[in-house]
Amino acid sequence: MTSLAHLPPRERARDPRPDAGRPLETEYRPRHPLDLRRTVLFQRRGAGDPTMTAAGSVIWRASRTPDGVATLAIRETHPGVVRAAAWGPGREWALAQLPALCGADDDPASFDGSRHPLVAEAHRRNPGLRIGRTGLVFDALACAIFEQKVTGMQAFAAWRRILTWCGERAPGPTPRPLFAPPTIDGWQRIPSWAWHRAGLEPPQSKTVVRAARRGDSLVRAVLAAEDGEGVDRVLVSQPGIGPWTSAELRIRALGDADAVSVGDYHLAHEVGYALTGHRVDDDGMLRLLAPWAGQRQRVIRLLGASGVSEPRRGPRLHPEDHRDR
Repeated sequence: MTSLAHLPPRERARDPRPDAGRPLETEYRPRHPLDLRRTVLFQRRGAGDPTMTAAGSVIWRASRTPDGVATLAIRETHPGVVRAAAWGPGREWALAQLPALCGADDDPASFDGSRHPLVAEAHRRNPGLRIGRTGLVFDALACAIFEQKVTGMQAFAAWRRILTWCGERAPGPTPRPLFAPPTIDGWQRIPSWAWHRAGLEPPQSKTVVRAARRGDSLVRAVLAAEDGEGVDRVLVSQPGIGPWTSAELRIRALGDADAVSVGDYHLAHEVGYALTGHRVDDDGMLRLLAPWAGQRQRVIRLLGASGVSEPRRGPRLHPEDHRDR
């Protein structure tokens, strides 16, 4: 983990990433079991996410912190020892946020998995599963809006294109080019043709731009909210933002262990199948999760880690591409 200064001048000229010099480094020793990959890579939006990648034992993450762009490289050097290096103007903020990203603020002590045998077994097998938080409210909001009412494949592709075209190249010796999201002002200045070519539908792109116009005040209001319901009240008052989008933000930016993404195309089916053997709707899912009030996102995460999944009943959806029309 070094700067580009070790490269010959000709090779440095061919590498467009900013040379941010030597990284700052730190060591984090969690006081609890930690499954680093399962906890941190939950933040990745598809295999081609331009903000995150994993290469060998190292997880790379680019983000736009309050102090500027930062690249973070994280790896577990020994059991219970996490080493991190960071580049860019936001490197100090990124390193300070590392424990929260790894779930240091997540407290599962009161969680009772014994209410269902599958949940109990998944909890026993995954003691290091933690719910981390990025602390980056607007980035989580924008990403959630991209994923509204479309397939994950469509959303991830649009996210990749917009960030690659309009984001900022992340510094440091990343294994492939990584990009931080635009600034809040930058989201407002993305041209209409870019949204169209990226494959994002107008309702979503307009919602991102509208949210960005109130971006700073929205972020402050979300961070000032007392609880998840307070965050929901702030966000669902905005045009184009509903409970699903708010829950996704609460999970990723705030590490909310109780948030449930009601309205998700697959989630209720998967929860119902795992807990009862058959599909349920959103109301049925909420009834099934009610015994774990305060820890419902943890149950969802454990069900995902259990490997139990509803069998596919038909061909996968192949969304139509309208970008050239």
